[in-house]
Amino acid sequence: MGLAVDKYYPQILVAIQFLTMGLMVLFSHGFLHHGIAITIFLLGLTIGLWALMHNTLGNFNIQPKLKKDAQLITAGIYAYIRHPMYTSVVTMMFGILISTPRWYEAILFTLLLLTLYLKAKREEKLLIQAFSNYSDYKKRTRYFVPFVL
Repeated sequence: MGLAVDKYYPQILVAIQFLTMGLMVLFSHGFLHHGIAITIFLLGLTIGLWALMHNTLGNFNIQPKLKKDAQLITAGIYAYIRHPMYTSVVTMMFGILISTPRWYEAILFTLLLLTLYLKAKREEKLLIQAFSNYSDYKKRTRYFVPFVL
């Protein structure tokens, strides 16, 4: 990537993430009236809260870059997946998607998946550089879904 693009890449990914999420919520109709959608959304929320129980807000960064004095968290849900906050977002947004599935919401969901994948890839590069034990951690965990992906 070019220097200017690399500088703004984290902010661009976050903007795309929140734009797609916002549009999905805006376009959703009947989310609160769909039991399965609410259950899936609450599962995603639970995953996110579990991750926050083990990763302090001071260590947490919405942008795919490391904070100063970042710590590698490997407890709780992080013992199974490396990016539980992304799993949380995807699960919640999937709940919204299935409540009122439309072609444009499916496109937004796909864009969100791609964006979160790109964020995770960038973070992985930074974490490998910052933590000597990250490669071992990668070998025993998955990206987003325990024991699967």
